[in-house]
Amino acid sequence: MSFLTEKISQFINTYYLDPIRGDEGYNIVNTFTWAVVLGICIFGIYRLLEKLDVKITPRFIASIIPFVLAGSSLRVIEDSPAGIFHPPFSYLLITPNIYFLVFAITVGCLWISIRLQKAGMIKDFHPAFAGFGLAWFFVNLAALLYFENVVASYVPLFVLGAGIGLTFIFYLIAYHFKSSIFTDPLNLSILMVHMMDASSTYVGVDNLGYFEKHVVPAYLIDLTGTALVMYPLKLIIFIGVLYVLDTQFEDDERSLNLKVLIKLVILILGLSPATRNTVRMMLGI
Repeated sequence: MSFLTEKISQFINTYYLDPIRGDEGYNIVNTFTWAVVLGICIFGIYRLLEKLDVKITPRFIASIIPFVLAGSSLRVIEDSPAGIFHPPFSYLLITPNIYFLVFAITVGCLWISIRLQKAGMIKDFHPAFAGFGLAWFFVNLAALLYFENVVASYVPLFVLGAGIGLTFIFYLIAYHFKSSIFTDPLNLSILMVHMMDASSTYVGVDNLGYFEKHVVPAYLIDLTGTALVMYPLKLIIFIGVLYVLDTQFEDDERSLNLKVLIKLVILILGLSPATRNTVRMMLGI
């Protein structure tokens, strides 16, 4: 029995705890695990938003973006060599733990915003909710700029420019072929943030000496010898995913809400690493 316990403990340490303690990135086991957990969480979030009577509209998506920026910049604070946070609290700021922390804070701010609206103190909870996220993001950014120096100011310009430019080219092609799916603003936003993520990976790996932590991208970068492979990889994956989402879901309200929630999660999964990577490289962390 002790032998089995020791093996289980060794497995958990090797594939889950050690990568968090050492910020070593991902392996096949924890990648699969976090993917399953994410799938479960999506349905949990869907039920929570139903309970809060929150509709997943473009306004709601826009109001949640500041929290993505705040969470990503918080992760950069943990990366900072200035040692702003220390163990064990710093372990909460390493992926995937930070997702749960940011989620809890975001839900708390959403609940407060909704309560303020119901109390008649504000007319609409969306601006207040976004305001909480923006304030948090600016505090994080101020802390980073206080402790760190800007060493590569061109990085955010490149990431934004490449992301927007490539998405615009894609839009022109989709418009030419009269594709309603790939000229949809939300779908284009998803593609844009993932092109930004690909751009941040490219400039970091190929030009600034960073390395990719995710299993599949790291394998493909090693195979091809360049992070440029992230562009076709992202396009192939998310064109396929968006096509399936927009053609296979039912037209009833609940199915449509679930579809938009899934798209929101996909958008966050692109914007979050793109923001973190860009801020890190800009500050030379």
